[in-house]
Amino acid sequence: MTQPRVEGKRNVSLRSRVILLTAICVAGAVALASVGAFMVVSSNLYSQVTVSVQATASNAVNTIQQASPGTKLLPVGPEDLLVAEFADTGLVATNNDHLQLPKLTPTEQSYLHREGCTQPRNDTSSSNQVMVCNVFPGYALIVAQSLKPTQNLLSKLALVLVFVGIGGVLVAALAGTAVAQGGLRPVTRLRQATEHVTATGDLRPIPVTGDDELALLTTSFNSMLGALAESQERQRRLVGDAGHELRTPLTSLRTNLELLLASEKPGAPTLSAEDRREIYDDVQAQIAEMTTLIGDLVELAREDVPQAVHEPVDMVELVERALDRARRRAAGQQFLVSLQPWYLLGEAHALERAVLNLLDNAVKFTPADGVVRLEMKPLGDGTLVIEVADSGPGIAEADLPHVFERFYRSSEARTLPGSGLGLAIVAQAAERHGGRAYAGRAPEGGALMTMRLPGRPSPA
Repeated sequence: MTQPRVEGKRNVSLRSRVILLTAICVAGAVALASVGAFMVVSSNLYSQVTVSVQATASNAVNTIQQASPGTKLLPVGPEDLLVAEFADTGLVATNNDHLQLPKLTPTEQSYLHREGCTQPRNDTSSSNQVMVCNVFPGYALIVAQSLKPTQNLLSKLALVLVFVGIGGVLVAALAGTAVAQGGLRPVTRLRQATEHVTATGDLRPIPVTGDDELALLTTSFNSMLGALAESQERQRRLVGDAGHELRTPLTSLRTNLELLLASEKPGAPTLSAEDRREIYDDVQAQIAEMTTLIGDLVELAREDVPQAVHEPVDMVELVERALDRARRRAAGQQFLVSLQPWYLLGEAHALERAVLNLLDNAVKFTPADGVVRLEMKPLGDGTLVIEVADSGPGIAEADLPHVFERFYRSSEARTLPGSGLGLAIVAQAAERHGGRAYAGRAPEGGALMTMRLPGRPSPA
């Protein structure tokens, strides 16, 4: 038996992969959210410092310019704010001796004799945001605000976001564990069910809960179990029925052979030539019956195996071959045949065997001077019917639903040769090709066997 090919071994279980994937997704989401939040807060805080520095510089310049000549007024602000007077001679005064005075760039120094203000900049050496504004020619103000409070706040925010991220990943791992345990429970049940089937052969379905994809998978698995159980039951019935049908000819054959062997022993009564000939004829008939039965069983078992059907079949040619074989087996019966062109994709051997079984069945129930009618005609809906009618006594109403069952034989047919498998082969061949077989009464009074098949009236 061919083992399924494994694409590769995975050392990590599905549950672990679900938990790991959940944790990674949440960690990524938390990281993106944390980085975004940090960038937004950082931008807003630095913007507030910039606005504060610009507002302080503007107010200081206006205050000094509006004051009396010679009056120097430095605004008093918070401890992290520095306002210093700067002239050609150097630093004049400052309002905050606790903050380090930033080192001015050449561009900022040029604003002693240049109107306007510089754009605020972050001075890394003093951790201040610096801005220089010209007040009078040769006189300027340096406005600086410490960035340490903002940096400390951002450091705390970063630490909080890190702990929140770690907590989020842990919560995600716990949630992933719960989801994996709950979501993969049906998969666990499926695995346990397969192990149970392998160990015991018990094909009972497993309970289905919910209506999600896993529930659909469980339903499909139960359908597979049902199909396997049905197949096993069919095989069991076939073996049982075959054993029952073979028992009679085997017993009779054994009895006749024992009788022949006993007659050859010394002192045993001899058999007359006529008795010996009757025994030989009986043995040949029993061998022929067993050969037919075994052939039908092999054909039925082969029909049970699903096969891809892709062979183009000309039904007229196929039916004519079956007719030739049936005529050779007939005992004088006449055949009334009407055929119309029909083509399909199928298995020619199975279809020919089915048509031959219908003809043989009709010949068996038709008197030697009777007529077997075979008509093949399309119905106009993409299907064809093959009707075979005999001139026999017909089928009793109680037997009509069972004539296509395996080994079923009506009370009238039990005295005739046959195994009870021929019509079962017809029904299986029709079903395999997308059709069906059914029985009824012919206008002539005998039985009417019909096989309906899909196809088309002309080749593709």
